[in-house]
Amino acid sequence: MLFVLKDVGIASGPKRDRVRFITHQGKQIILVDLSHCSAAEVETVLRDLPELVTKQPRGSVLILSDFTGASFDADAMRVMKEAAVFDKPYIKKTAWLGAAYLPSEFVDMLKSFSRREFPTFTSREEALAWLVKD
Repeated sequence: MLFVLKDVGIASGPKRDRVRFITHQGKQIILVDLSHCSAAEVETVLRDLPELVTKQPRGSVLILSDFTGASFDADAMRVMKEAAVFDKPYIKKTAWLGAAYLPSEFVDMLKSFSRREFPTFTSREEALAWLVKD
């Protein structure tokens, strides 16, 4: 099964690093930019994510994941599930952008399996504001 999330109109801009630190209101956030990625690219990016996250102090990591226009298959979804569990001790908050069209069954399974919440936002500004709010 392969599916593509609906593009919510956020420009992808020039090619850039898919996982990088950004700063918002003085707080460091890991941006996981999966926008417009193929399922294979999603899998590759998510497979490399735990290495970066686990170098941070436990309970300190803020993550914004942008799924706008991304494609997923069973392998990408499996890697996403594994990363969510592996990263859990390091995560303070996670926000999702462009994920409103992920199948609810997968999101429910991911929440249950990882014992984490994945709030979804419709704009990057809204997600960033929520992430930095204490």
